[in-house]
This record gives sequence, C-alpha cells and structure tokens, in this order.
Amino acid sequence: MTEVPKLPEIPAGYYQDPLPEAEALFLRGKRDHDEELATAGRVFLELVRGFSILGELGKCVTVFGSARFSEGHRYYELARQLGRRLAEEGYTVLTGGGPGIMEAANRGAKEAGGLSIGCNIRLPREQEPNPYLDRFVEFEYFFVRKVMLVKYSQGFITMPGGYGTMDELFETMTLIQTKKIQRFPLIAMGSDFWLNMVSMRDAAIAGGTISDSDLDLYELTDDIDEALRLLAAAQ
Repeated sequence: MTEVPKLPEIPAGYYQDPLPEAEALFLRGKRDHDEELATAGRVFLELVRGFSILGELGKCVTVFGSARFSEGHRYYELARQLGRRLAEEGYTVLTGGGPGIMEAANRGAKEAGGLSIGCNIRLPREQEPNPYLDRFVEFEYFFVRKVMLVKYSQGFITMPGGYGTMDELFETMTLIQTKKIQRFPLIAMGSDFWLNMVSMRDAAIAGGTISDSDLDLYELTDDIDEALRLLAAAQ
C-alpha cells in the first residue's frame, strides 16, 4: 500500500477554515489592486499546500461524480466497488472529497486498505469531507481544486453527475485534446447516463467543431475489469 503522505505544518486557522465567499468576491469584478494581490497570495499558498500534501501519492486515479447519490443507489455501489478494485491494484483513489460518488469511491478504497484522498470545497450541498479519507485538502477556489484533481493522476474515471462533474470531464478532455496533459485514460462509467453526451459528440463531429480523431478521447464502459485494463495499458 502507498505510504500516506505527512501533512506539512501550516499556520493555525489559515487553511483549516477556508473562506467560502472568497471566490465569489474574487469573481465579482474589478477590485482595489491590494485586494487582488491579497487574493493572488492566497491562491499561491493554496497551490503550495496542495503540492505539499498531494505530491507523493504514487500512481493515482481520480474519480469524478455527483454528490447526490446515496448508499444503495446503483451508481454509488458501482463507485464503491470501483474504489475497492482500484486500491487492490495499488492505485491511490483521489476524489473531490464530498458525499455521493466521491464518498463511495473513497469508501471502497478505504475498505480495501488503499490510500483514499479528497480535495474538498465548501458548497451549500457539500459542506464537509466524507468520513473515508486518509488525507484531504480543503480549497477556497474551484480552479485550484481542479488543478489538483488533474495534476497527480494517471487516469480519470467519470461517474454520472451534474454540472460540476461535466465541467471536470470536459476540462480534462480538453487538456488531453490540446496536449496540455498526457493522453491518460479517461473513462466514463454508467453508460446509460452518458448516451446524450455521445449524441452531442457525434453532432459536433458532423458540424465540424471537433475532429474524427477526438472520438477516442474517452472510453465508455460499465465493466470495472475493462476500466482496469485500460488504466494498466497506459502505464
């Protein structure tokens, strides 16, 4: 099992209590120069803390998915089984750290004795990290959190979800398409949920807005063995 990284020393209270309104204030519009510099400083320190905590995870897979599926739902149980199998294969499981699919993947990894990590953010429906994390980082800024969810992973598995999950999926796909990151496996599970995305992709190809070569930017499967094979083939 991958060794759990040691948390760095941090000034008391600074990161343990992120300001939930910080990003909204930042994105509101023009502010005084000093306020913008202060925000830049907080973003920089948030990045540094993420680097310190997540930089030694070993081989890692990020699992994206909705916060709104509860235990017993078929997508929750699929994500839990997936997390368990990933851990058994030696992968660190990294999620957004919240409930639902994220909790399920972390839970499966934890139950299998693997390393379970979360990158949490405070939202109205996602206030607290789930209880199945060996380590978590709590962020003020969505874009910093997304950097961390992508930077340290050698594969990405997207389960069904809402706007946040689709944002993560399409941003990761764009980074692969534009060669900003390596062509790591990007796997969508819960295939019935993603049928509309396939139709949208085909319409984009027909309209000339993406290329035929973009057809294989992601794989669609509900078979965990197949997902693991795709991950292993890319190592």
